[in-house]
Amino acid sequence: MIQVELSGTGKKFRGQWVFRGIDLQISPGKRQVIAGKNGSGKSTLLQMIAGFRTPSEGKISWHHDNRQLGSDLIYKYVAMAAPGLEPTEEFTFPELVAFHQRFKPFPAGTETNQILDLSGLRANRHKAIKYFSSGMKQRVRLVLALLPASGLVLLDEPCTNLDKESREWYQKLLETYGRAKTIVIASNHNPEEYGPDDPVMELPA
Repeated sequence: MIQVELSGTGKKFRGQWVFRGIDLQISPGKRQVIAGKNGSGKSTLLQMIAGFRTPSEGKISWHHDNRQLGSDLIYKYVAMAAPGLEPTEEFTFPELVAFHQRFKPFPAGTETNQILDLSGLRANRHKAIKYFSSGMKQRVRLVLALLPASGLVLLDEPCTNLDKESREWYQKLLETYGRAKTIVIASNHNPEEYGPDDPVMELPA
């Protein structure tokens, strides 16, 4: 499990601050919600927690089993689902699962047929992902983020493009496969994306 600490963290683009002075400690194995309106910097902050972007001020530190990790190593422990992260569209879903497992293995004993059943996408197993609907692609993103044994899971507005049935499916997936993982959820104040007891940090508009 991963612990994340942000100290006086800020990010600016073209001389304008997106946010400043973020102090946040995310305990290992716990959930943290980052809430805010569109344009408040939620996705940017999530990318910084993933190590994809560097802060303009302050710092972010990561620890795994009480050992500090550099920003060049955190990617090994991160799984992320975000609207802008498109699955490889030429693959079928089983092909994508096989490819993904080369880098981030799923729990021991998890077979492709189980993943197809879990995702609800078995009927579409022979289709290339480019022919999937937006909701089906979101299911793919969420399965590939939550099933692997990643210590840090980052979910950017996870209910994007999901209908009511799929939002309920997501909640069950989160409860079942989010245990013993550090999870950060960026949300536009959508209570279906996180639990009532999850701590929420509000980003100013």
